[in-house]
Amino acid sequence: MSADRPTLPPVRLHSEAELARDALSTPLLARAAKLARWAERGVPVGVGGQILDEPLAAATELLGLADDEDGAAHTAEAWQLAVDTGLVEIEETADSEDGEDLPDDAAAGTATPGEELGLLTSGSPQDILDIWLGGMETVLADAAAPDLADLADQLTEGGELDLDAIDWNPEEEAELLDGILGNLYLLTALNEHPGQDVPLPALAASMIVPDDMDEPTDDILEEVSEAMMRLDDQFRVLEPIGLVAYRPVDEALIEELDEDGETVLTPAASGDGSGAEPLSDEDVSRYGLVRLTPLGVYGVRARMLDAGVHAPAVGDLADKGADVLLDALPDYPEALAQAESEQWLAARTPVDAARDLLTAARGDDDRAPRRRLAAQQTLSLVSPDAEAALREVLDDRQLGGLARVWLAERALPGIPEPSQEMIFWLTVDTIAAQLESADEDAADELRDLVQGLTEQHSGFFDTAWRVDHPATADVLEAMGRLHPDKKAAKEARKAAFKARSRQSG
Repeated sequence: MSADRPTLPPVRLHSEAELARDALSTPLLARAAKLARWAERGVPVGVGGQILDEPLAAATELLGLADDEDGAAHTAEAWQLAVDTGLVEIEETADSEDGEDLPDDAAAGTATPGEELGLLTSGSPQDILDIWLGGMETVLADAAAPDLADLADQLTEGGELDLDAIDWNPEEEAELLDGILGNLYLLTALNEHPGQDVPLPALAASMIVPDDMDEPTDDILEEVSEAMMRLDDQFRVLEPIGLVAYRPVDEALIEELDEDGETVLTPAASGDGSGAEPLSDEDVSRYGLVRLTPLGVYGVRARMLDAGVHAPAVGDLADKGADVLLDALPDYPEALAQAESEQWLAARTPVDAARDLLTAARGDDDRAPRRRLAAQQTLSLVSPDAEAALREVLDDRQLGGLARVWLAERALPGIPEPSQEMIFWLTVDTIAAQLESADEDAADELRDLVQGLTEQHSGFFDTAWRVDHPATADVLEAMGRLHPDKKAAKEARKAAFKARSRQSG
């Protein structure tokens, strides 16, 4: 893998069949499919395939949106999606092909069902998802587009189109939306509770507030508020395609703020340092709540993969070698590492899996301790049927210790006592693996482990510095930093000096 290639935590994906069912049930694609079937007898369309007023009214009635204030607009959106995704195809008229100017209400062509429509009923789940992905891109472009009413006002007044005047920068809008979806994706990947909503103020702040700013300024809060309102509009556009589940900003709240003449919409609890009482869940929800749907996770990941981002999904490693698995697992959150391991093990017999893991765990390189810890964690999921593979490595200096641990955890008989050298080697190896973790909880556990080791083994450091392990000196130096007892910490640093002198000599 390229060192400069962006990498994200893995995500859990629903099966393609489940995702395809979700795609078919999204309001926008379902309406587009219904309109495409309705177009069997031919529907007159204008330039670009837009549906004309008379068939638009009939289509709105067909979709049951005639009584909806925005029914015609929703119908036009669904029709445009059908055009963009190939659910309908357009045959232009001769006049249109000749390039002659046509009245706005004149037909420039006829729409009929396209080839893609058949794939929604007879195609594979991937065929359906490909159509949905095409529709998603259309909707994302719409979400980042400027307010059409503002554009119409400019054109009506006879002026030139001035994007600066309507405060819209296409690159900035697309970048903001991509960034927001990326942050939502990251939160989804790291969240141990799938389906948890993200407050809109927190999401907007993640793109606006600098990381090193303890208390946002009034100007920054106003930027966050403006971003929230743009996102509120955009998420309303994205929800019908199934990309997000969104609870919009409370209209009454916006009206209250307008009446008070306030410009900042963000709640005090979002981190402005005001010391105000935290808001209740219901109060927070008034400012908007959003999350990626399972379909949204799939869609955002597909876009990231196209952009060259390494965005793994659980199950990606099931057909890879044990070396690839053990190299990746240390960077996975615990729950996802276990899920990935379970899928990898399910494709192999216990004995074969254990042998492959043990072989891949060997090594003296810097990442070897982490690989062995990942192997130990993966082996903990293997049934006792793998016993023969573990007994084969009992005399192995690098693997004998973890093999004994595995056999003892299953109360299997005939486990030879480990030598003191093997015990200390395994201890150094385990600590070396855990030192790589930046997790605070892991650091606390490691501190407790270090203290416990020195309390249980008098003269620990007198023996530890002699351990023939590449990381011995680094581990002892870390123990000197971590140990709460000053005397023990000093002994650890002395032992580290001896170990380094021994390795260099």
